[in-house]
Amino acid sequence: MAVTLGEEVALLALDDHSGAAKNRSAAGWAVAGGVLLDLTLAGRVAVVDERLTVTDPAPTGEALLDGRLAKIAEWAERDAKAKVGDWLGKDQAKALEAAVENLCARGVVTEHKHRTLGIFTTRRYPEVDGTAERELRHRLEDVVRYGAEPDERTTGLIALLHAAGLHAVAFPGIARKQVAPRMEAIAEGQWVAEDIRQAIQDMQAVLVAVMTATTAATTVATM
Repeated sequence: MAVTLGEEVALLALDDHSGAAKNRSAAGWAVAGGVLLDLTLAGRVAVVDERLTVTDPAPTGEALLDGRLAKIAEWAERDAKAKVGDWLGKDQAKALEAAVENLCARGVVTEHKHRTLGIFTTRRYPEVDGTAERELRHRLEDVVRYGAEPDERTTGLIALLHAAGLHAVAFPGIARKQVAPRMEAIAEGQWVAEDIRQAIQDMQAVLVAVMTATTAATTVATM
C-alpha cells in the first residue's frame, strides 16, 4: 500500500534515530491537511468556499483515511457550516498520532515506551524501514531543488509543508530561502485540477493563519 500524504508528513517530522517528532504542532496541522487532501483526491470529500462536505462515505481501504472520513461525516452532520479550518483545528492534535500509529502498523517505525519517575510515559517512534522516507525525500528533492514536474499529490504535499513552515523538516540542512520560493511557486502552479487547487488553497490559508498567529504569540511571550 502507498503511504498516505498524512503519513508522509509524519515520516518527515519523526527523527529517524530518536523517534521524537520535530515541529510537532505544525506537523499535526499539516498531517490533518494531508488527510483531507487525500480524501479529496479520492473523491470522498469536497471543499467548496471553505465548506467541507462528504461526497462519498465509501471506505478507501486506507485505515488512516477511513478513520478520519467517518469522523468527518459525523462532525459535518452536526455542524451546518462545517468549515475546513474548523475541522483542521479539531483534528490537528490527534492527526499526527493517528498517522504514526499507521506507520507502526506498516512496519515503517516502531514504538518505544519510556517511563519517567515511574509515572509519565514517553513514546518515541524510531525508524525501522527507511525505504518510504528515502523515496519521499528523493521525490521532494527532484521537484523542489531540481525542477521536476510534480504530480497532484506531490503538489499538495509541498503546499502543506510550505504553509506549515516545515521547510527544515522537509529539507534538513538547507536554508529556507533556497527552497521556499520554489515551494511557493509549486503551491500556486497549474499542475492540479481546479477543484483540487481550491482545496489546497483553502487548507494553505488556514495553515498560514495558524502559523502566523502562533509565531506572533511566541514573540509576545518572549518579549
